[in-house]
Amino acid sequence: MIEKRDFYIDGKWVAPQDGRDHQVINPSTEEPCTTISLGGQADVDAAVAAAKAALPGWMATAPEERIALMEKFVEIYKTRAEEMAQAISTEMGAPIEMARAAQWGAGYGHMKNFIKAAKEFKFIKPLGDHAPNDRIIHEAVGVVAMITPWNWPMNQVTLKVGAAVAAGCTMVLKPSEESPLSAVLFAEMMDEAGFPAGVFNLVNGDGQGVGTALTGHEDVDMVSFTGSTRAGIAISKNAADTLKKVHLELGGKGANLVFADADEKAVKRGVLHMMNNSGQSCNAPSRMMVEASVYDQAVETAAEVASKVTVGPASEEGRHIGPVVNESQWGKIQDLIQKGIDEGARLVAGGTGRPENLNRGFYVKPTVFADVTPDMTIAREEIFGPVLSIMKFESEDQAVEMANDTVYGLTNYVQSQDGARRNRLAQKLRSGMVEMNGESRGAGAPFGGMKRSGNGREGGVWGIEDFCEVKAVSGWSND
Repeated sequence: MIEKRDFYIDGKWVAPQDGRDHQVINPSTEEPCTTISLGGQADVDAAVAAAKAALPGWMATAPEERIALMEKFVEIYKTRAEEMAQAISTEMGAPIEMARAAQWGAGYGHMKNFIKAAKEFKFIKPLGDHAPNDRIIHEAVGVVAMITPWNWPMNQVTLKVGAAVAAGCTMVLKPSEESPLSAVLFAEMMDEAGFPAGVFNLVNGDGQGVGTALTGHEDVDMVSFTGSTRAGIAISKNAADTLKKVHLELGGKGANLVFADADEKAVKRGVLHMMNNSGQSCNAPSRMMVEASVYDQAVETAAEVASKVTVGPASEEGRHIGPVVNESQWGKIQDLIQKGIDEGARLVAGGTGRPENLNRGFYVKPTVFADVTPDMTIAREEIFGPVLSIMKFESEDQAVEMANDTVYGLTNYVQSQDGARRNRLAQKLRSGMVEMNGESRGAGAPFGGMKRSGNGREGGVWGIEDFCEVKAVSGWSND
């Protein structure tokens, strides 16, 4: 068991005013790994009041001073890398090697990118030569409520906190109750870096309690939420009465278009990308759409690759996938795998139940379905597990139509050696991001989606802009 920590409010660790205990379950073992307090309205009020009181001074702090504190934080974050990796691995099941590299590394990379973006960001700039006395000011939006999920804890916390710090906002973070250990460590590092009291506050809680209290709070100016589309809709409705800004990073059902001229590693790459983090990524390429002439070979390759993906405890070294986060998610995934079978998809790898030799823990077999049609449930619903659906297309136009036939619009993928085709598809696919031939987006590229995948962008200069209000000023003195 890991030592219990309470809330971080106004620069101090404090006990909850009206909290209740919540056990955090290690998904590899199904055993409790720690107990946290879930806060209530009084705890939220205290945290928001601290953030509101700190806002004027923090907004007035020179950007250079804010950046210096971010740089100090990054150095501390680097020295506590193993603690962070162990916390993430324990609480949400990322294999320890992946937790050290990708899970910890995502937070490190985002903070470094925000430092670079902040140094180049023009908080005050001229409107243009036609209006020499006009200025555009980017000003902190104010007090921000941040609600983050469990699947990539530091990725999502740093995308919000880094941007808000750079913009001059104060904040209250509610991490997922499934992954609070990493957030508590993060708060310790913010404290050690010397951020002024009230700038960063942490209140643990669940969505119905702390989440609802934060998103409807009259002194919160903005909500930044990452999670399910269902929760994003509820948050938007709750925030509407106060007309606060709402930034949503939601679900996805990414299409991976594999053309006949794709490179020889394209299918393998797509399968492994889908299985990464046990399929618990909103930008996962969960619908592999393959050109008819190479479809049969792609299905055979995908089945072979998936059959070689090993599953095991998060604490073990090695390249494998771990469990999914909890029993509820495990059950949902099992139901959707069975739904795929019942609706007539061809199961070519995996299936229902736990993998062999794993009778405890929330483990899912790496699963691949072929002959999936657009009307099937597994082609339409976000599964959030290691389950790949393979579909066939006859033409480029049909591929685009199938890819766009979804309520989501986060990330799509293209595998083709034809540069003109790739450029056409980049413009036709309705998603906030398009990645082609295995090339990742560059450092500081914006992350975000269209349609029911949300609104706003995170990362780099776009992330900072999302935490700012834009103020137009005339009559600026040039003296």
